[in-house]
Amino acid sequence: MRYGPRSTVDRLDRPSAYFTGKNKRRRDREDDNANGDDGSQEPQADPLANASTLYVGNLSFYTTEEQVYELFSKCGEIKRLVMGLDRLQKTPCGFCFVEYYTHQDALDCMKYIGGTKLDERVIRTDLDPGFEEGRQYGRGKSGGQVRDEYREDFDEGRGGIGRALQQADYYDEERIR
Repeated sequence: MRYGPRSTVDRLDRPSAYFTGKNKRRRDREDDNANGDDGSQEPQADPLANASTLYVGNLSFYTTEEQVYELFSKCGEIKRLVMGLDRLQKTPCGFCFVEYYTHQDALDCMKYIGGTKLDERVIRTDLDPGFEEGRQYGRGKSGGQVRDEYREDFDEGRGGIGRALQQADYYDEERIR
């Protein structure tokens, strides 16, 4: 049993739910493919333990690279900034990667900037294991983010109505003609 003061704040360098779920599926597949080992495996090192890259989400489609750089440079020197792009149209689609020189700068950024507003939108930040070429593009069917495929509300900062409703409106207009 642990005595003394307890921290009421969650650790900032813990893996995100997305990262944890992705690794759980990977570990399950590795267990299925194991060829009769005695089950003693070395625990894998946490790739986020020294991560200096942040994933920044919920950006407006109209947020510029300069705006992001100005805000995030307040927490430390930025090594690289990569804006997320629509895979087909090559236009911003609401996320970016910010790479700092040190892990501590990334943690400070999560602590002080995560949850603040940029272009009237509350942004979210998560540690990222590192940017790789190709990750700057949206993974949705239409080239943007997957979440925009299913959004049913009007959101001016994310390009209006979701892709699902745009497709439904298009098919309704075609059927009327």
